[in-house]
Amino acid sequence: MGKVNFLFGIHCHQPVGNFEHIFEEAYQKSYLPFLQVLERHPKIKCAVHYSGVLYDWFLEKRPEYIDYLIKLINRHQIEIMVGGYYEPILPIIPEVDQIGQINLQKEFVQSKLNYSARGLWLTERIWEPQLPQALSRAGIEYLMVDDSHFISAGILPEKLYGYYITEHEGETLKVFPISKKLRYMIPFKLPEETINYLRSLADLGSEGTAAIMADDGEKFGVWPDTYKWVYEEKYLERLFSMLEENCSWIEFMTFSEYLDQYPALGRVYMPTASYAEMMEWALPYDAGMKYEKLVQEIKKQNRYEDYQQFIKGGYFKNFFVKYPEANNMHKRMLQVSKKIQTLKKGKSLGGEGKKGLDLEKAERELYKGQCNCAYWHGVFGGLYLNYLRNAVYHHLIAAEREIDLQHKNKKGYVELSVSDLDKDGRDEIVLTNDYMSLFIDPDEGGGLYELDYKPKCFNLIDTLARRPEVYHEKIKNAALQGNFNFAEQTKSIHDVVRVKEQGLEKALVYDWHRRISLLDHFLAEDTTLEKFSTVAYQEEGDFVLGNYQYFPKKSARELNLRLYREGRVSGTPIRVDKNLTLFANQSVISIEYEINNLGQEKKSLWFAPEFDFSLLAPKADDRYYEIEGKVLEDKTLASRGEEEGVFGIKLVDNWNRFALSLRWEKTARLWRFPIETVSQSEGGFEKTFQNSVIVPSWKIVLGPLGKWKVRITLLIEE
Repeated sequence: MGKVNFLFGIHCHQPVGNFEHIFEEAYQKSYLPFLQVLERHPKIKCAVHYSGVLYDWFLEKRPEYIDYLIKLINRHQIEIMVGGYYEPILPIIPEVDQIGQINLQKEFVQSKLNYSARGLWLTERIWEPQLPQALSRAGIEYLMVDDSHFISAGILPEKLYGYYITEHEGETLKVFPISKKLRYMIPFKLPEETINYLRSLADLGSEGTAAIMADDGEKFGVWPDTYKWVYEEKYLERLFSMLEENCSWIEFMTFSEYLDQYPALGRVYMPTASYAEMMEWALPYDAGMKYEKLVQEIKKQNRYEDYQQFIKGGYFKNFFVKYPEANNMHKRMLQVSKKIQTLKKGKSLGGEGKKGLDLEKAERELYKGQCNCAYWHGVFGGLYLNYLRNAVYHHLIAAEREIDLQHKNKKGYVELSVSDLDKDGRDEIVLTNDYMSLFIDPDEGGGLYELDYKPKCFNLIDTLARRPEVYHEKIKNAALQGNFNFAEQTKSIHDVVRVKEQGLEKALVYDWHRRISLLDHFLAEDTTLEKFSTVAYQEEGDFVLGNYQYFPKKSARELNLRLYREGRVSGTPIRVDKNLTLFANQSVISIEYEINNLGQEKKSLWFAPEFDFSLLAPKADDRYYEIEGKVLEDKTLASRGEEEGVFGIKLVDNWNRFALSLRWEKTARLWRFPIETVSQSEGGFEKTFQNSVIVPSWKIVLGPLGKWKVRITLLIEE
């Protein structure tokens, strides 16, 4: 019998903005017990990667873990891999930030662990062909990606038991193929199956044959039901023991040791790719549905080649097509990065030395805002988790605020810019002052899609629309069959409830527009709160998704933006003007609506501008509604209701210590309701609160060429 070299690695990460108890649970259930088992088996070697988010947490909460890592490094049992410090998807951030984030973690590992890292964990194994250039410049020698990456480049499966060299513009990188077979075996199959598979590789008799396994560390204890299997039932102990018992023909090596002993198998150029599941998740909804049907046919007809060809169409950046909210976050991140790089190339207001120190703070906030988890969605909550999106925006706004504090030499300013921020070929408008930034899309109903309150680094319109997902079909089918056994219990953000009690099939409501503010609805006479909130009403106008013309006006202390559109309401020509005014040194927005009947007939209208705000917690005691003169039976942000004769509403956030008020000068009927999405996570299906919808409305009658006005004031105060 020949020998096989066993190369083993794990990657561990928690998102920026995740809850403290989740960090602690992962530590107790996975990170600590894994090293404890590894320590008891000194022959086993492992490459380990921890994101900077975890390193920061270890230093603050569990510094003894750092000592544990040093101990295992010194006995040559583990090697340390690095990555982007705050776990970004490298191809979606600028190259300068790729190198900056990698260098930040390399410096940390060198200073805290006294280790010079050679390898990199590639976040979500998302590969693009230009990566070798940046990684080589950052001093990275090797990384690992899925074996499917190599197969898509034409490498035969039997040629995947070593490493290859790739390059971009002459900058080289060594790349290992991770065995899908081993990823699915460890830790989910009996240890005996793993040993038998390794024996089959050893029987190949080729010198240097490598069995390569690298995957998430959380699957050893944190993933559902794995703690019991991996540690209580001693799967990992048995696996390591059996591996050591067969050390006569299994050679244990780190990746670096293998590189030093064996040459590359050849050269390879891989196309853009990730692991198969990620490429499926990135497919647009209609393509995803087609894929699901294709999978069923493949199972019946064994047409594996069709599957492989279809899944090649998946590409991570298509998440920014699939989810406009992810695209806005991503383009905001690029905008902040560009500001920092522009300042780096220019002269500092406070001198060169001070400039570097100031930008280091802003750059660290930017890096935190590049943490990948909130930018996409798959089997983990990701984008659907409002607190992860909130964390991204918090750090991006904090980076901008740091830039403003250090590099603006004036107080009480107002600024206006017009550019294609979301890269759709059409311009957006930004109004900003010391306290607030308003992001407006004239081509999406003249809507306000981001509202940053700078003192708290908080985006108040961090919302998410309800849209179909491929896995919703499972819920619909289960509801029809009356069978919820596939997920008897599911973990939501706030509590654990039965799927059936959540009524998930009733929550499968889909919005036909994004849930943003300043969208101008004209409602049919039979519209009710229930119909409107479940998108079962008739929209009489063409303004919600319509194109608005705009005219900006600026003075030293004031910005005014007039947005206007001539459209139709039930066939009648109607013009809507909305004038937004932002004042220097104030957290106030004045919004003046004027509606004109351009026709020659009297017209009855039901006008309802929509406002959407996200204060994160739907049922917390410290976040609630207040309506002057009204006693609300349920005032939580998850409540719904209709109030007549209302002059305004306040959303109070005592956790973050601010309040947002909307007031209007004419009494209105007021609707409020929550937006709740249905998504999947590792714990099953869950209904997740996204934001609160506020809709004041007025029934008005306009004569021929008549007009009607109302002023709305938005105020944020602490």
